[in-house]
Parts: sequence; C-alpha cells; structure tokens
Amino acid sequence: MSVDEAACTYAALILFDDGITITADKIATLCKAANVKVQSYWPALFAKLLEKRNVEDLITNVGSGGGGAAVAVSAGPSAGAAKEEAAAVEEEKKEEAKEESDDDMGFSLFD
Repeated sequence: MSVDEAACTYAALILFDDGITITADKIATLCKAANVKVQSYWPALFAKLLEKRNVEDLITNVGSGGGGAAVAVSAGPSAGAAKEEAAAVEEEKKEEAKEESDDDMGFSLFD
C-alpha cells in the first residue's frame, strides 16, 4: 500500500468516525491538513468507492473473505469393500518395495 492510499484510507476513516459525508474534497483537505501530498486521483477514487459501500460493513468484514467452495462428500464404500481395498494397497506396497531394492541391480554406489 502506498503512502497516498494509506493517507486516503485514514482520511476516509476519520470522516466516517465523525459522521461526515465522505467526498473527494474532504479527503483531499484532510490529507493537506496532515501535510501529506497525494496524487489528485486518489481522493476521487476513494470517494467514488465509498459512496456505494457502507464503511462500517467494510470495517467489520475485514479478513472474513468469501466462504470456501462447498465440498461434495460422497458415501464411502462399505466396510467389506474398504477391507479389500486396504489389502490390495498393502499388497501393492510390498511389490513396490521389492522392485526398489538395490540387491537386484548387482552393484552399489560405494563399490
């Protein structure tokens, strides 16, 4: 966040806290009073954004973000099918372990 953005943000929050309507002129005036030079388009951008948004909602919803996507949960396999699947996985692991051994290659890195 640039200094210009931060200054306009704080100016808008000050205006909101005091119950004053947020306009580009008022944001620019507060920045000038604080001896912060901002580019002329920043106050107008903030005023335009905040005329359509409720500042209180923006403050209270900080970090809430959107909800995550819904996760589809399917019914799991039956207990018998789960046991068979687990046995098949174990059998595959044993076969892979045998294939990966260095004994079958006939040489070693340190020979």
